[in-house]
Amino acid sequence: MSPDRRTAVATGSLFLLTEAAAIAGAVLYRPLLGAADGRLAQGADMRALLGVLCEVVLVVAVAGTGAALFPVLRRHGEGLALGYAFGRLLEAAVITLGIVAVLALVTLRRDTEAAAGADVALVAVHDWTFLLGPNIALGLNSVLLAYLAYRTRLVPRFIAVLGLVGGPLICASAVAVMFGAYPQLSVAGAVAALPVFAWELALAGWLIAKGFGPGSGAASRADGEAADPTGVRR
Repeated sequence: MSPDRRTAVATGSLFLLTEAAAIAGAVLYRPLLGAADGRLAQGADMRALLGVLCEVVLVVAVAGTGAALFPVLRRHGEGLALGYAFGRLLEAAVITLGIVAVLALVTLRRDTEAAAGADVALVAVHDWTFLLGPNIALGLNSVLLAYLAYRTRLVPRFIAVLGLVGGPLICASAVAVMFGAYPQLSVAGAVAALPVFAWELALAGWLIAKGFGPGSGAASRADGEAADPTGVRR
């Protein structure tokens, strides 16, 4: 397996891991974040801690996609490649802030003498990080990667178009949620997230099954090495 093929498989696997970890974390957090009366349902704190572990995996996977793709993307522009890598790091950092809020919330909800209103504030912190990280930052990163993929044909263009549509749509949805148009966890929010979800799944599946397209630069390097066995470029 060539280095680019290994990179493609690793990147696709990391994208799949981000989806699985994000969904698992959101499901496991619900009993904790939904306890508006300040009382934890039985086992909710343990579920929340399992959700934290899922989101720690998510943070590593999000940052990992940026690092894994950097060597490939830099062949088409180091500035854009760095922008995507740092964008993914920013997304991971915002998610980490939400994780800290959930851990603090578990502590407060376990302590019935905790200061009134502090747990509500932490729920709000988590909700805002969930909006800014897995929505706005994700949308911007999706547009950047999809643009590079479309321009250089790293993957088929119909897959890149999903990212070019899904990225702005989820950003617009986040702004709508910010101004109170509808809740983030709603039918409208879910519909707005579908294209970017499909983009990441399609991207991951293609990279694992087929690898990078000829636009990655791997094909041209292979041709050059075959034409000149000494490895000297002409």
